Amino acid sequence: MTGLLVGAVFGAVFVVLNAQSPLNTVAVNVLRVAACLGAAAVVAMWFATARKERPAPEAARKGMFGRGYLIVVAAEVLLLFGGLRVLAALDRPEQGNVAWVAFVVGVHFVALAPVWKDWSIAVPGAVLTVLGVAGLVMASTSAVAWVPLLSGVLSGVVLLAGSVTFGWRSLVGAS
Repeated sequence: MTGLLVGAVFGAVFVVLNAQSPLNTVAVNVLRVAACLGAAAVVAMWFATARKERPAPEAARKGMFGRGYLIVVAAEVLLLFGGLRVLAALDRPEQGNVAWVAFVVGVHFVALAPVWKDWSIAVPGAVLTVLGVAGLVMASTSAVAWVPLLSGVLSGVVLLAGSVTFGWRSLVGAS
């Protein structure tokens, strides 16, 4: 559940930061409130499930955050910040930054799937990767103002929807 909590928080952040113009004010506010409610629902499920679950054995937790995980995270940090610098050096539109972040986060999930032997995280990872690539392409068009909605808001919705869905399944399964 902790991974779902992290996914929900980052999903909400993606939505809150990227729900903006050219959307109208009502749509922006609805998206932001829905994202916060989604994240709050996952927090509530996390607390409800945490009371019923036994903590994972130390060996299981350590295995998740071993060498493979550290390699993926190190590569993610390098790609994230290096890529943002490259985009700036190439004088690319600022809206492309959110597309790059979505791409790198998506690739991070896909890369972690075999490390953690959990292929369910590859699905949102693949979707975020596609949304990131689409946003990077769109950033070179006249539709550049819509990149935060495509790569940011939709990526956040994917993370939130996955977190709420799997959180609910964990909560119902734990009952």
